Amino acid sequence: MESRRYVIVGGSAAGMAAAVAIRDHDPHGSVRVLSDEADAPYFRPLIPFVVSRKKSVADMFLQGRGPYRAQGIELSLGVRAERIDSPARRLVTDHGETIPYDRLLIATGSRPNIPAGISGLEHQGVFALRTLEDARQAARRAEETTRAVMLGGGLLNLKAAFALLERGIEVTLVVYSAEVLSQLMEPADALLIRRALDQAGLRILTGCSAGHILGGDRGVSGVVLDDGRELPCQMVCIGKGVRPNTEWLDAGAIKVDRGVVVDKHTHASIPDVYAAGDVAVTYDPITGAPIITGLWTNAVEMGRCAGANMAGYPSVYGGTFGVLNATQVARMPFVSMGIVHTAGTEYETWCRGSADAYRKLVFTPDGDRLVGALFVGDITNAGLYRLVIRERMQVGGMKRQLVDHRLHYGHLLCARDRG
Repeated sequence: MESRRYVIVGGSAAGMAAAVAIRDHDPHGSVRVLSDEADAPYFRPLIPFVVSRKKSVADMFLQGRGPYRAQGIELSLGVRAERIDSPARRLVTDHGETIPYDRLLIATGSRPNIPAGISGLEHQGVFALRTLEDARQAARRAEETTRAVMLGGGLLNLKAAFALLERGIEVTLVVYSAEVLSQLMEPADALLIRRALDQAGLRILTGCSAGHILGGDRGVSGVVLDDGRELPCQMVCIGKGVRPNTEWLDAGAIKVDRGVVVDKHTHASIPDVYAAGDVAVTYDPITGAPIITGLWTNAVEMGRCAGANMAGYPSVYGGTFGVLNATQVARMPFVSMGIVHTAGTEYETWCRGSADAYRKLVFTPDGDRLVGALFVGDITNAGLYRLVIRERMQVGGMKRQLVDHRLHYGHLLCARDRG
């Protein structure tokens, strides 16, 4: 039998994880990864550390490290896919190259969501910090910056803000929502994190947005807010979410609904074409609703699943587990998972807080299943709670242990035995 030809469009988390999985299962097929970036695949979550200079560019690269040690993967950099010729099983690139494939993976990721209502984006010193090249330029711009304005209160922007604070730059965070991290928790849940951010020296303005970026020959000079206030600065970082990179696809030939719609095997709607990572629409195993994730860990998991399936080893993707983040900001650790936004709903919610810790548990309206959890400050045993949610366990007699934060693995074994 002739060896298979595997083509992967996108060289980030999902694409590289798929390439390694393919090579693990099929040592003979050809594996080619296309990336429209000039840099070799790198660990995108480390971008803020390049800005702070805690990491060098050389520290970023994936290939040959950790799980990315697979050999025999051909990388083509600076190449953009233009269209898929599905009947002929060919991929056409912007270089005019036609690449035949037996299995194709779409792992083109996402791009920054730049609000259309902001003018002045063309000034030097405006960044979205999505790529390694963005990080290089931002690190250089920081050398001549005393004040920076960050637009958006998401996790990436917070980490970028701290990268600049560590370089002695005065940073103002402009947030349209009522509080930071609005995608990961409700305003009342963020009080400990907000206090830690304030104490760290980050200036935060909520309930407002940018209307215009000022600038001249030397680049950015300020930001005008929608309420008329002007914030002097020499750098602007935009972190207002992302959009899947699907514009190159023929939506009439492949099913696209915001992203590329896939089944539980990460297979798209046309033969032998798969999708994984930020560009793919999968499902939330808790609610069953379609969902797109921008998380590196989910992209890796999805990429591995896609790679196995492409190589002929059936694998089922367990679904994107809602919003699942485990990280820290301002030395304040937190875990957010599943359903955590409950205002105006019938979910049963338990909240407990102290001076240095906060917990929120969300149960179904009948109280029988845990569907979400938020831990701030103290994240002990968060992994056990994640298992309860993901396995859709009936909480039964262990509900009091869940609420009182006395859960241990023995409770889970008993729950499984009862199931």
